Amino acid sequence: MSNYLERIKNYNIRQASIVPERAALLIIDCQQRFGYAVAPILDNIISLVRCCRESGIKVIFTRHGHHEPVDENCMMSIWWGGLAKYGTPEWEILEELQADPERDLIIDKDTYSAFYQTDLEDEFRRSGVSDLIICGVFTNCCCETTARAAFVFDYRVFFVADATAASSEDIHICSLKSLAHSCAYVIDTKQVILPP
Repeated sequence: MSNYLERIKNYNIRQASIVPERAALLIIDCQQRFGYAVAPILDNIISLVRCCRESGIKVIFTRHGHHEPVDENCMMSIWWGGLAKYGTPEWEILEELQADPERDLIIDKDTYSAFYQTDLEDEFRRSGVSDLIICGVFTNCCCETTARAAFVFDYRVFFVADATAASSEDIHICSLKSLAHSCAYVIDTKQVILPP
């Protein structure tokens, strides 16, 4: 895997440390349908989940899916074609991540932002979350849109470069540069697991 932080260092000029008691790990769309994109970063995401659970950091999964029938005017469907269907095997979270509805929060969504028409913002306000650690797929779509929404809601966003992935490295790097420039502290997995 490339040294992403080195490649974006001219944009990634702001630094901050995660405050564990005010943090949440948000794992975006690590579902069976997107398993091919998650595969290269899966070990890092598993490490983040383990570390956060051990540290008492809230772990939240998003699950992207659409009910049948899909509105023919739905831009998501027009843009991408076939969509993950709510309740199907491809909609399920990857087993390796051991998502547990008794322990973890699972947010269902049908667009890029994990905040749009969900209870995520209410949950964060209730739990006193101010620091949001983002990982998952796809860097430039759901992860980036959620990061920008979080910033607008005044959360400190920690975007994990080597635990997010896009359809190409070029898109991934472009998105990381843009996020670092505008709204997120771009970090790597080791900075979460081994805080300074």
